[in-house]
Amino acid sequence: MSGEYDLVIVGGGISGASLLYTVAKFTDVESVALVEKESEIAQINSHHTNNSQTLHFGDIETNYTLEKAEEVKEGAELLAGYLENHDPEREMHSKRSKMVLGVGDEEVASLEERYHEEGFGDLYPKLRPIEREEIAELEPKVVEGRDPEKDLLALQTPDGYVVDYGATAQSFVEQAKEEAGVDVYTGTEVTDITETTRGYTLTTDEGPFDCDVAVVAAGSHSLQIAKEMGYGEDKVLLPVAGSFFLADDGPLNGKVYTLQMKKLPFAAVHGDADVHDGSITRFGPTAKLVPTLERGRLNTVSDFLDVFGLNVASFLSYANILSDRILLPYVLRNLVYDVPEVGRRSFLPEVQKVVPTMELEDIERAKGYGGVRPQIVDTKNKSLDMGEAKIVGDDIIFNITPSPGASTCLKNAMRDTHTLIDFFDDDYEFDEDAFRADTIGEFPRLDDADGDEE
Repeated sequence: MSGEYDLVIVGGGISGASLLYTVAKFTDVESVALVEKESEIAQINSHHTNNSQTLHFGDIETNYTLEKAEEVKEGAELLAGYLENHDPEREMHSKRSKMVLGVGDEEVASLEERYHEEGFGDLYPKLRPIEREEIAELEPKVVEGRDPEKDLLALQTPDGYVVDYGATAQSFVEQAKEEAGVDVYTGTEVTDITETTRGYTLTTDEGPFDCDVAVVAAGSHSLQIAKEMGYGEDKVLLPVAGSFFLADDGPLNGKVYTLQMKKLPFAAVHGDADVHDGSITRFGPTAKLVPTLERGRLNTVSDFLDVFGLNVASFLSYANILSDRILLPYVLRNLVYDVPEVGRRSFLPEVQKVVPTMELEDIERAKGYGGVRPQIVDTKNKSLDMGEAKIVGDDIIFNITPSPGASTCLKNAMRDTHTLIDFFDDDYEFDEDAFRADTIGEFPRLDDADGDEE
């Protein structure tokens, strides 16, 4: 197996698949291939058991600034519009109420300020503050058993998209394969990328691929490949593994977030009904540090060490980050959650922040669930990099996309497509208007007939 292409995309998760869809459907690039090492598309972090299923709009994520929320909002609306357009039967997603819950005077005041003073109420027309009685109508188990003397306030919206990102990635690929000049290779692992006079040669275990332009969208492995090619020397990864606990009998109807701890890049514990089975509620995620690039795959420990580099700058960066008086206790506490029985008992109070009446026997660890988020570390500043990392080289792009990379996959693909057109010296064109019509143009607005549904 081998081939010559204008563009080769490495990685068949939601990031690579969304770029394949965008280039295949909305540009006139003549030949493009996607190469994926797994036997099927989206089997690692994009698989529906390995992430929190959340489409992040920035409306209830209280660790987002207004500026970041504005950035994320358009990306989420692009994907939500795609789902509305291409998944009318809701086989890849469900749409439910979602809210962030404030309990007590301090949290209630924080949400009121966020909504009224910080501008989130203006940015999100469907977002609205609701009090105890209406919270109980939407999520009775959130109010049941809670101290009646404590103030409650939630910021609620109907735009609670719960997404099977694996199925969505497969949908992107199927859409792309309808076009001429598109090839998809699974079970094909890239072992080396070499720059040539034409562009790049990708060495794989199934033969070489030659291309003018390449995009590496291989999650944590993107930085590993970038470093092998001399890029990204000032970056390492802090791999964070997320896990979940499950509760049967559907205590929640939609998604309920708690307020985010300040300075933490990880999502606050929340509960939400499973995308495919509303009778199951997930609680999480937990977040523990792991020396691997893929969850449960010990053979990726050496890959992590390749990225880490075992140098002074990397060790000093880790030490500086983990010495933080907020982050360190959080990291240590999350290690306990993985201990059999002890972990379940320790995590129960986090669950009870969402559903006060939950008991120990109501939850169980979600075995086989959870992925690895490639949190980026800047070794120059010895700090966590809170955004996605994109390294643009000579006719090559490397994407390392921690949360909310899945939510903004189409916005990222749109940006990358513009960059690719530049790489090709404008020999090809990108029809962004058609792309937007197929995606964000289908997102229901408040003034639409069904914009305020469920």
